[in-house]
Amino acid sequence: MVVPDGFVLPPWYFFVPLVLLLAVVVALLWVLEPPVTDRTVVAFAPWMMLGSTFHVLYRLEAWPEPIAALFSSPTVYLTTALIAGVVWLLGSFVYAAGLQPSIERLVGVVGTGFFAVFAAVTIAHGWEVGTFSPLWPVLSVVITGIVTALAWLVLSLTYTQAVATTGMTGALVVFSQALDGVSTAVGYDVIGVHEEVPASRFILETGEALPTYEYLGAGWLFVVVKVLLALVVVGLFTDFVREAPRRGRIVLAFIAAVGLGPGVHNVLLFIAT
Repeated sequence: MVVPDGFVLPPWYFFVPLVLLLAVVVALLWVLEPPVTDRTVVAFAPWMMLGSTFHVLYRLEAWPEPIAALFSSPTVYLTTALIAGVVWLLGSFVYAAGLQPSIERLVGVVGTGFFAVFAAVTIAHGWEVGTFSPLWPVLSVVITGIVTALAWLVLSLTYTQAVATTGMTGALVVFSQALDGVSTAVGYDVIGVHEEVPASRFILETGEALPTYEYLGAGWLFVVVKVLLALVVVGLFTDFVREAPRRGRIVLAFIAAVGLGPGVHNVLLFIAT
């Protein structure tokens, strides 16, 4: 297998209109060319987390059956991107009309509000069914913060230009990948969760084969690989961001989403189940 377990496409009458609507929104954004800065990328971080929350609710079978397919994997990413894109367009028009001081404010506030509501619903589900268990998920977030700070410090001392150029976008990439790594390690070593992504499972199984497994578990190797890859990516994209800030930050935002989405998904799923 080369795709994660649970990879499901919805019926065509859901999938085709969703793709067409998303294409229209992307085309409009392409024409309008709203600015993409560090603040823009950070404003979209809640949307990256919202997509994960949608999918956790799907796994908990909390969505009504008629629309549940929109939140399966990978369709949930398209659904979230469509909603976020519409809000981005709305923010652009509201800003152009002088009703908001920035596009990012509307995008960030709406995304944060949606995430807060649906995350609360997810946690409430775990509380109601008696599976609420926050200790290790919360610890994984704390550990992620420490790992990110140390990694960013090392990068700032060894490649100062990368930190100065990529700014908050680069830091978000490192944090996102670290959260995915740490939460996966905690789930695999402590909670006993089966890893669904084949590539990740291979790294974890490699960690099990090392002599350090008895003392450190298997997940530490996955964390190291994720953080090192994130630092390498930030370093390699430094020139791209400097020469083409808009495109460079868009690509780094996608890379951040690849880590932040699964990481938040792990944390919420562990809390609720």
